[in-house]
Amino acid sequence: MSSFCTVINCMDGSVQLPVNKFLKKRFHTAHVDTITAPGPNLILARGDDLTAVDAILHGVEISVEQHGSNQIAVVGHAACVSNPAPKGEQFVHLRMAYDRLRDAFPDCEITTLWVSLKGRIEEISFGRET
Repeated sequence: MSSFCTVINCMDGSVQLPVNKFLKKRFHTAHVDTITAPGPNLILARGDDLTAVDAILHGVEISVEQHGSNQIAVVGHAACVSNPAPKGEQFVHLRMAYDRLRDAFPDCEITTLWVSLKGRIEEISFGRET
């Protein structure tokens, strides 16, 4: 068990604390390394803003290599200003972000989270494909 896990979360402060609390319990960790960006699930899904993608992946790399994190979560949420897509479309973005992270960090456990308007956190499982 690592004392750190990693989250790629929206810069929207309303989702950060509930997500960090959820992840500490889910991964049994004391600390959450938080990489923030506006609409990170969309940034990672599109992959066209290489500077933003590289910044996110670099932050995760530091968390994994320097803090020993081996669990990574990426978050989408309702009413996101930078990714205003409906829930179903954001799930597609989360899947694409999951795939990018799985490829970049194959030895880590990757999970995706959805945060509703009421702050309810839903873990979405895409499973590891062979």
